[in-house]
Amino acid sequence: MKITLSTAGLSRTPFLVIGSGIAGLYTALKLADIAPVTLITKETLEESNTSYAQGGIAAALSPDDSPDLHYTDTIQAGAGLCLPPAVTALVNEGPERVRELIAWGVPFDTEAGTLVMTREAAHSFSRVLHADGDATGREIIKVLVQRVRTHPRITVKENHYAVALLTGEDGCYGALVLDENATQTSFLAEATVLATGGCGQIFTATTNPAVATGDGLALAFLAGAPLADLEFVQFHPTVLHLDGAPCFLITEAVRGEGGLLRNKKGVRFMPSYHKQAELAPRDVVARSVWLEMAKTGADHVYLDLSLLSADLIERRFPNIYETCLSYGLDITKAPIPVAPAAHYMMGGVAIDLYGRTALPWLFACGEVANAGVHGANRLASNSLLDGLVFGHRIFEYLQRNRRRQPALPPELAAVVPTETNPEHLAADRLALKALASAHLGIIRREEDLQNAKRRLAPATPPAPIPLNRLNRPYLELQNMRLLVRLMLEAALTRRESRGSHYRVDYPVPDPAWQKRIVLSSTGTNWAAADQPFTWSW
Repeated sequence: MKITLSTAGLSRTPFLVIGSGIAGLYTALKLADIAPVTLITKETLEESNTSYAQGGIAAALSPDDSPDLHYTDTIQAGAGLCLPPAVTALVNEGPERVRELIAWGVPFDTEAGTLVMTREAAHSFSRVLHADGDATGREIIKVLVQRVRTHPRITVKENHYAVALLTGEDGCYGALVLDENATQTSFLAEATVLATGGCGQIFTATTNPAVATGDGLALAFLAGAPLADLEFVQFHPTVLHLDGAPCFLITEAVRGEGGLLRNKKGVRFMPSYHKQAELAPRDVVARSVWLEMAKTGADHVYLDLSLLSADLIERRFPNIYETCLSYGLDITKAPIPVAPAAHYMMGGVAIDLYGRTALPWLFACGEVANAGVHGANRLASNSLLDGLVFGHRIFEYLQRNRRRQPALPPELAAVVPTETNPEHLAADRLALKALASAHLGIIRREEDLQNAKRRLAPATPPAPIPLNRLNRPYLELQNMRLLVRLMLEAALTRRESRGSHYRVDYPVPDPAWQKRIVLSSTGTNWAAADQPFTWSW
């Protein structure tokens, strides 16, 4: 549904940031050095994927490490689809961004005044910084939130849900929003930054919080900005699988410290799947766990911590230890039952090396964006770094290229998806999550993907939806439906297996598919894997 809004009397802000994970908070803080910022978030500032990040943030800060080595590890994990210039920016600028967090007061763990770093899967060095053992994201968010809340040039709007981007002939002008009272309002801006995170909630089992419904991806697509690499969803291989417990992440760092994966018979199985065993790339470990479960007829495997002392477990992984203990499991004495769950979207809004999208004056960074850093499989603990590096690049661009108080057209357009009947909201959401889990999971096949595509063909509600029925739960479902359809299209298009995208009917990588799939309102296109996106604005 396309609607138009009059611009008469609407308030304006230089910069509008949508989202409050590490990418949104950090970018807002940087942009506030230039001009006032309005930051909107659908719940509280504290609620985001970042808050649940355990493992840490990767950066080549050790004297024995280097950006070149970090670059090599990232490229190898990305299975041929990482964009070299984007990875170069990530690994070379990342250390300075992490030093900035340290200067701001993020309490990364130290011993005798030296940063403690751990090793995670597919890293050749111990370069992952962590805070409070396994609560890195939470500790980063605490510091960033405090700085945002007290910054005199940042206005925070919590419980504000972005309904649609506002567009005109000169690009993006801000967003149509539901405020804390579910009343429609608008925010006009010189530049708008999407930092809305991922979309794990389209799956039944996910490590993502309830806010991760892919809204930013849908907003951008409907406003005319292409999306790239949507077939690549990372499933974390070790998520707590215990009756009565939620999907709780068991960080890869547990395996980095010596945790071993065993099947229900107690047999260690990863050495038979990959030479790096438990420290193989995430897509390999997740797929191996899935296959081992299928072989043994089990719905989980075990993460054995018996090589770790009880003291190390409690000190290094206090959050995991206490959470498991609250469900009756003492991980210093018993293995952890785990299974894979949806964790991270490698694809996203296609951006150039400065966070620009194809829609003028719309930027994106963090998990919602795709600069080509992660390729077909994200290297562990590169996600937080990604948000920082490309958030800073957006700041650098706008420092030099502000669109100061652009002339407003009389009206702006907004596209709002309204496909399903609001009366069937709960049932439709459960059905969608089951569909995505069954057909867009770790193992994919043509027949299943085509079946899902038919079942999810665009629907038209029996009657126009009144604007007052456009509440957050309804709009989230519309965004999720759109995103699943786009992911199905990408998964059907890529007729090979690469990274996190595994098709049993095309089980090996094909050099002809070493390219990126780009989806837009005009159709499906391709982009070279080694060339950045470029826009004319």
